Amino acid sequence: MKYDQLMDFLNAVFDEIMNFLGFTRILEALKTENYVFFKSFDGIMSCIFLALPILLFVEFFIVFFREREQLKTYKVNFFIIVFNRVIGRILSLGTIVWCIGFFQEYAPFQTSYTWYWFIYGYMVWELGSFIYHYFGHKVRLLWCLHSPHHAAETMNLSVNHAHFFLEFPYADFIRTATCMLLGVDPKLFFSILLLDITYATFIHVGEHVLQKGRLGFLGKLILTPSHHRVHHGRNPLYMDTNFCNLLNIWDRVFGTYQDEEDHLPIQYGITREMDSGSFFDVYFGEFKALYKDVVSAPGLKNKILYLFMPPGWSHTGEHQTARIVRKRFLNQDSK
Repeated sequence: MKYDQLMDFLNAVFDEIMNFLGFTRILEALKTENYVFFKSFDGIMSCIFLALPILLFVEFFIVFFREREQLKTYKVNFFIIVFNRVIGRILSLGTIVWCIGFFQEYAPFQTSYTWYWFIYGYMVWELGSFIYHYFGHKVRLLWCLHSPHHAAETMNLSVNHAHFFLEFPYADFIRTATCMLLGVDPKLFFSILLLDITYATFIHVGEHVLQKGRLGFLGKLILTPSHHRVHHGRNPLYMDTNFCNLLNIWDRVFGTYQDEEDHLPIQYGITREMDSGSFFDVYFGEFKALYKDVVSAPGLKNKILYLFMPPGWSHTGEHQTARIVRKRFLNQDSK
């Protein structure tokens, strides 16, 4: 019995590794000799997705041999990945399925699985992503969920997997509900989801593999690794900018678009003093800080405001929110 349990555990670990590396669907197609799969959109995306874990390992070995002091980022993110895979996976999938079933019937019209609706669907998906991401930075309680993603003091592909587990169902609720209410076909939705997961991983590639990350003329049309590095910067100019993943249309519409400036190197991480090599400080540190603020705040109103006002808000009026800090920097820079 113990042998069977051990084998079941090892098989489960093997399946998780294959899923993470993106091998599962490709192996299934090869086993069944379903070579037509590789001509489909999902097949092409599965092959492209293989490049991402390869890039992750390349990054890791470059850091291991050249800049070993940065290994703490990989260590913390590894623990977060394992923790989230165990707890957050079912919650996220359940949220998506529930939202499709509940919200789709309220859409004023329905799209179909065509290339032109794909463009529309991706714009709607990016809108939903922008909304969830924006409020993840502007609402203190939601920032507690999102902050582990910003805690790393270097940029690499493992950062893409560093999230608090409850952020997945929150993000998937917003994105899926937005897409269903605006008529995105579920099949189209899942194709967009697969593409976005792939590109969202790629834009976290570090300077060790892609130094500039501007992608030439494409940087004028889409958000590049350079743009997303700006999003992870704690420099006043870069704070709370570039919330989208691929299309920069909504950042331009809502005034949150920001290019990387050559004269201003990006400082990664968050403004709170913390130990970025500690799993507990990265994962639970913002909750601890919020708890202290709520407990010490006078009156019920201030306690509630700490939950929903932006990070940096203070009941004393001495606010240090990203908006205020960035505005102060821009005013000084213009003098």
